[in-house]
Amino acid sequence: MQQIDFPLRGEHIALDALLKATGLASSGGLAKALVAAGRVQVDGQLELRKTCKVRAGQVVALAGVRIRVLAAPAL
Repeated sequence: MQQIDFPLRGEHIALDALLKATGLASSGGLAKALVAAGRVQVDGQLELRKTCKVRAGQVVALAGVRIRVLAAPAL
């Protein structure tokens, strides 16, 4: 399973925006469709809310890819 580490820039990111930012969805519309189709899991649980807030420490999975969400780097 491929793993992507994604550092946040703030406290959270919307699930559809995360899928687009990591390149797992080529557009926001496709990202929303993937979530609505039940293809995305957050922390091992099916997630159907397209704009659910994903925070540091959570893991998002889609099609054999895991995205580990990391805390924003300290300035």
